[in-house]
Amino acid sequence: MPIRQLSETMINQIAAGEVIERPASVVKELVENALDAGAARIEIVTAGGGLNLIRVTDDGSGIPEKELPLAIARHCTSKLADDIHDIHSLGFRGEALPSIGSVARLSIRSRTANGDSAAEIGIEGGRVSAVKPAAANRGTTVEVRDLFFATPARLKFMKGERAESSATSDVIKRIAIAFPAVRFTLAGSDRSTLELPATDDSPEGRLRRVAQVMGADFPPNAIAIDAMRDGVHLAGHVSIPSFSRANALQQYAYVNGRPVRDKLIAGAIRGAFADVLPRDRHAVTVLFLTLDPAIVDVNVHPAKADVRFRDPGLVRGLIVGAIREALANAGIRAATSGAAGMMAAFRPGAASYAHPGPANGHRSYEAAYRASGFAGFDPARSPQRPLDAGSANGGFGENDQAAFDAGSLHSADARAGQDEAAETLLGMALGAARAQVHENYIVAQTRDSLVIVDQHAAHERLVYEALKNALHSRAVPSQMLLLPEIVDLPEEDAERLALHSETLARFGLAVERFGPGAVAVRETPSMLGETNVQQLVRDLADEIADNDTVDTLKERLDKIAATMACHGSVRSGRLLKPEEMNALLRQMEATPGAGTCNHGRPTYIELRLADIERLFGRR
Repeated sequence: MPIRQLSETMINQIAAGEVIERPASVVKELVENALDAGAARIEIVTAGGGLNLIRVTDDGSGIPEKELPLAIARHCTSKLADDIHDIHSLGFRGEALPSIGSVARLSIRSRTANGDSAAEIGIEGGRVSAVKPAAANRGTTVEVRDLFFATPARLKFMKGERAESSATSDVIKRIAIAFPAVRFTLAGSDRSTLELPATDDSPEGRLRRVAQVMGADFPPNAIAIDAMRDGVHLAGHVSIPSFSRANALQQYAYVNGRPVRDKLIAGAIRGAFADVLPRDRHAVTVLFLTLDPAIVDVNVHPAKADVRFRDPGLVRGLIVGAIREALANAGIRAATSGAAGMMAAFRPGAASYAHPGPANGHRSYEAAYRASGFAGFDPARSPQRPLDAGSANGGFGENDQAAFDAGSLHSADARAGQDEAAETLLGMALGAARAQVHENYIVAQTRDSLVIVDQHAAHERLVYEALKNALHSRAVPSQMLLLPEIVDLPEEDAERLALHSETLARFGLAVERFGPGAVAVRETPSMLGETNVQQLVRDLADEIADNDTVDTLKERLDKIAATMACHGSVRSGRLLKPEEMNALLRQMEATPGAGTCNHGRPTYIELRLADIERLFGRR
């Protein structure tokens, strides 16, 4: 077949295969255009999951009538100057509108602030219609109908209406977080509406927008992030370790205001939480990276969801360091979800009426208690027994009242006898230990809450942190191999390992070049014992190639420390003295990450006094 020039419609359809993957991709491109036009209010309407109809209306600057033909022409844009590295807008390629028009029925109706009237242009399957007058308010309305009608093969890859609508909603939420001062409204054919009112661009306004998108339970369980390194600024919020999710869908990252799904950022977040979350749990994060556009490439893919940093090690180090520092400085905090789960467990269930009893349908207190199967307590002998177990007249007898008064006086004397030290403990984050339940759970009291601590999980974290500090405060002991292990590698991998040889030596791994395509391993960390040196070195080479770090070796050493901590901590079933329990609580308060154990499970749960009062109907 001879070489020939492709038609403009064919070129646009090929481009659409990269830019327009599904209805959510169309919504993303149109909403980004509206934001670049300075819109303060954006309304999105869809039908059939976006395959039948997508309509995006904004109150932005609008498109002049004479520029409408250029708006749907390929590689025409108002957002890019002569320098491809100086990008300050969301869009810049000039491909979205012509690509959409090549596979769907597209119409654009727009009016500028100074225009006397609006104008409209249409494009159907690549065929452009003439510009004509129209009626519209200031701003732009873009309507897309019958998406992929010109490329029926693409329709076979679309999912159901619900799935496509969900993807569109996710796109809107992801963009909305970065633009809190803009009001977003999404309406679908199922009459469901997503409405995100405008807030403001302050840190408080951003957090309110995040709460609109991610739920009101995120802010109380979040830690603020604010760090700067070599001209790169990181801001946002991350969840405390005990507030996590089963997937990474609620990890939002932005680079210069652009929503991205970057594996380097995702890997940095995972690394920052590696010590406090299990592998199957994920932190909830909203992170904003701001840096010079010249040191980040957003033109990696037409969808612009991937970015490439000039110095990826700097960005990764900033994210990991900032999150770990924030977690350490945040002190000990329990997730509010733990208290909610405890309240749900404590809340009594529905009463059962299918039981034998008196004619009025109620059993006596004693009968109900005995039927429950509990033993060791006789309601009839209790000085605080209910009325139907008391004297014949249905009230307290004289002996009952005397016992009641004596008990009250005894309690009052005990409370009055608390010393000043106990009052001081009540003001601490985890309060004063009051009891040990089932030889594993410490019950503590603060001035406004009840705290339940898993003693084994808590001490496991304390021992682990102590081992880690000892491990990383000095060079890791190593053992010399009788014969050096020669590992054959590609030349570039061997060079990377040689560049990191000093760092590896600090962790007990002595590596040196052995010819152009190999390295010699002379020492390994003694903590590892018998290990597969070949696999360890190759894993390190792969990680250095991806992230320019040697965290694989560090993680292996930390894992051994975690195992040692698990076996060396206070075991379940051990009785603790009050002073031991209080000492454990004080150590937890002083140890970063003590809210979760080495396996990512919570070490304690806090139930506020207000929540307890609600359980008993006092609020």
